Amino acid sequence: MTALRWAALRLLALAVLVGAWQAVCAAGVWPRVLVPSPGDVWHALVRASTVHDGVRGVGDHLLVEHLAVSLRRIAIGTAYAALFGIPLGLLIGVVKPLAVVFEPAVTFLRTLPPLAYLSLLVIWFGIDETPKIWLLVIAALPPVAAATAAAVRGVPEHLVEAARALGAGPVAVLLGVRLPAALPEILTGVRIAVGIAYTSVVAAETINGLPGVGGMIRDAQRYNQTDLVIAGLLAIGVSGIVLDALFRSAARAAVRWQGHT
Repeated sequence: MTALRWAALRLLALAVLVGAWQAVCAAGVWPRVLVPSPGDVWHALVRASTVHDGVRGVGDHLLVEHLAVSLRRIAIGTAYAALFGIPLGLLIGVVKPLAVVFEPAVTFLRTLPPLAYLSLLVIWFGIDETPKIWLLVIAALPPVAAATAAAVRGVPEHLVEAARALGAGPVAVLLGVRLPAALPEILTGVRIAVGIAYTSVVAAETINGLPGVGGMIRDAQRYNQTDLVIAGLLAIGVSGIVLDALFRSAARAAVRWQGHT
């Protein structure tokens, strides 16, 4: 019953938001080219998702295909970020000299907006798929490494000392004690990285981004197709909500011991 109440509350909030949006459009506060109505956005979603007048979606790709390409790029970028960010965070968290060397670099990368280094990546790798993946990796890696380092440092020392008293060496302590204890916070860092990759995908697809929902949004912006821009943003946002819910469920299954003594 409680779940139904929360669902009803969310639907009510969404209905109020759409109603307010429609009221603003009906009042003519802004031109429709700047603020399209919910109906305009819906029609843009339908056009982008179907074949109409012999035209297949947008740029000869349906919206779901654009979204699938973008999600593939996000998945690859986040996977590489986790693959390298988790070991880097473990080393930063337990080896002080490495922390002195690498932690400022991680902080430096975390403060850079994606567009700041996109041009450099294009110069290095061209305009194909490689710079897009690299941009998402660089954007997603710092939160993974930082979360891992902080989580490893926060592992209770009595667990580490108990393992050492039982004869565990440094590697066994790291992989058998610190890593499992820090896993919930590490997964939170990966979840944050996925969100950052989502926010960076439009920047990643600024250059030669079709097919891709970010490239679709970029092209729509050039022709003042505000309804299609909003439709693309809604597609990214809704898919992000769904993927985040799936990730949280998987994370809970992976760390079933969290919250239990």
